[in-house]
Amino acid sequence: MGLFDWLKGMLGGAPPSPTPAAPSPPAAGVRINPFTQEVVQLGIDRRTSAPSLHAFRYRSSLVRTPPSREFAAKRPYPSAQRQVYKGWLDLTTDSDPRWLEHFGLPPLKSPDDLAKWLNVPLGRLNWLSGRYRDGGHPGTAKEAHYHFQVIPKRSGGARLLEAPKPQLKAIQQRILRDILDRIPVHSQAHGFSKGRSIVTNAEPHVGKRIILKYDLENFYPSVRYNRVVAIFRSIGFSREVGIWLARLTTSALPWNTSDIPRLGELSGLETRGRYWELYGSRHLPQGAATSPALANLSAYSLDVRLSGLARKFDADYTRYADDITFSGTKRFAGALSDFIPLVERVVRAEKFVVHKGKRRVLRNNQRQSITGVVVNSKPNIRREEFDRLKAILHNCLKYGPSTQNRDRHPRFADHLRGRVAFVSQLNADRGEKLREMYDRIDWRK
Repeated sequence: MGLFDWLKGMLGGAPPSPTPAAPSPPAAGVRINPFTQEVVQLGIDRRTSAPSLHAFRYRSSLVRTPPSREFAAKRPYPSAQRQVYKGWLDLTTDSDPRWLEHFGLPPLKSPDDLAKWLNVPLGRLNWLSGRYRDGGHPGTAKEAHYHFQVIPKRSGGARLLEAPKPQLKAIQQRILRDILDRIPVHSQAHGFSKGRSIVTNAEPHVGKRIILKYDLENFYPSVRYNRVVAIFRSIGFSREVGIWLARLTTSALPWNTSDIPRLGELSGLETRGRYWELYGSRHLPQGAATSPALANLSAYSLDVRLSGLARKFDADYTRYADDITFSGTKRFAGALSDFIPLVERVVRAEKFVVHKGKRRVLRNNQRQSITGVVVNSKPNIRREEFDRLKAILHNCLKYGPSTQNRDRHPRFADHLRGRVAFVSQLNADRGEKLREMYDRIDWRK
């Protein structure tokens, strides 16, 4: 089960039964973490007083399947593959019902089980997974199960939006609702997690001497197919089911990309080789309902390591999707020259990439803003953002809301109400003023 060992403590400890044997006492300087089972934490080399990263070790709690059980004389299920001289490969025997029961997940072992659970014929599910296409790629964008669209970024450049077509979208929503939403993410992951928001992400950093911010580059496409298989395997599904679920929740560019407009504008990926390198292999698509949850789970070990590193430096850590934030005291500020290289080493080791040029160090004598929330003294809205929203509401009152919907929001009233509610969450007085204006708008104009 080495493929998914990296996911280690995503499951929050050992399964309910059977109780695993107690590990031998750790060596001096080693601490046991309940999430990771065994972690050698960051320490200080006392001979040089230089901070260093020790090895990060963890053990899988899943039961390894004996190789003798992986082969069958007869074809065990329709999609099984034949291995020369060994017989039929059976990848349905290594599910772990302990974890499936622990999280209340469906006991799926085979593609037939998955098809019945999704209420989709096995042949159609096979077609939607694209498993037997040429190299796993659709021939053209028209043949793909995703709509491809290049959209501009606010910060410049562009990103590839991959929105699933209706049949695949319905399946992904079922996987999200009945599988992924039942798996806990790290306590410091605040993006796309129930009960957490950009406000809870910002609160630990209020009133801090210094804030260090990072942005992970190409967060979703950095999570590859093998990693997604590992996630589904680590929560107890058999390898066969893990493979099918991963194919249903990942995407790859079609062989012929000529009918995808503006593909060369992707954030500096001007040549086909560069964007093919990023999006050609199966990856998490930005636009699928399952991608935020899978991205959070794939970053679990990153969260474990960076939160432990932050504690060593008397700092706080949070992550909102691809935005990473540290904050701390004067002691933390004085250690940044040691801390920054260690953070970037951990990010690289976890197969993510720090966005060059987007690292920010914010001191308390300047405005400290985290995911749009100002945190110098208390969570607050940025003044210019408040003024902009106030001006829109004023013009809605004066000229009618139809004149202000410049971005063509299909539900403009709901959009403005959400923005007003966000301001109220951060600053009740300002929010009340905006709410009074909103309530007086005549939406017939």
